Amino acid sequence: MPGEERLRSALSRNEVLIEVLERAAALDLPGWYLTAGCVFQTVWNGVTGRPPGHGIRDYDLFYFDAGDLSWEAEDRVIAASARVFADLPAEVEVRNEARVHLWYEQKFGVPCPPYSSTEAAIDSFAATTCCVGVRLEPDGQWRVYAPHGLADIFDLVLRPNPVLAPREVYETKAARWRELWPELTVLPWPA
Repeated sequence: MPGEERLRSALSRNEVLIEVLERAAALDLPGWYLTAGCVFQTVWNGVTGRPPGHGIRDYDLFYFDAGDLSWEAEDRVIAASARVFADLPAEVEVRNEARVHLWYEQKFGVPCPPYSSTEAAIDSFAATTCCVGVRLEPDGQWRVYAPHGLADIFDLVLRPNPVLAPREVYETKAARWRELWPELTVLPWPA
């Protein structure tokens, strides 16, 4: 089964994820993807035989709108999205990736150059394994963005991505994930 079909099959086990995808598509946010932990952790759960939602803290919904970088504009989208997802048994965290450079350094201690797209934001995750996003296109087709492929996700390999996030962020996430998925192979940060 090709990688994207295998991913879709794995993600389809998580009913909450599928519902978030369908509702997110109706929001019609520019350049949106459902991304990060909810995607790769759903796969890990399938591979390891755990319940689909095991260990998933939230569902990250990224979009990219550089037209208005104010907090107020993003907050309006967050509020509208909160109403759309209110009855789901999960937290959906909606963020405009065009604004990340405005707060990243304060939160993580290193500057973040402005992103040019949601894909560019996904490219900067602390582990290449995490660099994956999915969305439903208007025609109902799935769009998968996985610049490093999908093999590491299905093989339970966590590989560092020293593009932006500091080593401490990678190691903290890796330690937490290893507690929840002890089968993970965590590769070391490059020297």
